[in-house]
Amino acid sequence: MTRLKNWTTALVKIFHSIKDENLQWKEKNQEQENKLKHHRVLAAKALEADLKKRSVQLEHDITILRTKNEAELTMFKTKCQQDIKDYKQYLTALDHLKSSIQSSYTHLPEAVAFTIHHHAKHLLNQLWDAKEVDQKMHHEMQLINFMTTVHEESRRYLEGTSSNPLPEKTLNLIQSKPLNSE
Repeated sequence: MTRLKNWTTALVKIFHSIKDENLQWKEKNQEQENKLKHHRVLAAKALEADLKKRSVQLEHDITILRTKNEAELTMFKTKCQQDIKDYKQYLTALDHLKSSIQSSYTHLPEAVAFTIHHHAKHLLNQLWDAKEVDQKMHHEMQLINFMTTVHEESRRYLEGTSSNPLPEKTLNLIQSKPLNSE
């Protein structure tokens, strides 16, 4: 039985010595462990604060972008509405052009007036569809030149200063610039 008692005592001593070593290690490193816990808490709070700050900044940036996009969209819609209004006014002017030709050259078949009108409308569409500014300017000059020629010839014919029964300059412009060419 003494053996068992000795063996149990030895086992208890070993157990206590391990616990003592563990306790000594904890006491020795307790300050460092507390510092680490403190640093973890501070880091978590700093991360949380940084995330809140970034979230607020992101919301601000989104608000600015949304406002900017809404303003750009409004401006674009306004520009499109003005473009549509301008296009309708051009079409009205072209209808007046056709009426002017029909009243000036009453002896001409309606098909000639329609052809001149169609050509002017095609020039307008080329102007409207052009993407580059220099292309727009080129097509605008062609349209202006064409409409000026038509009006000038109609005016001269009505005033009697032109004896030509046909709007030859206008028809020559149409022949020199077929509709399918750019």
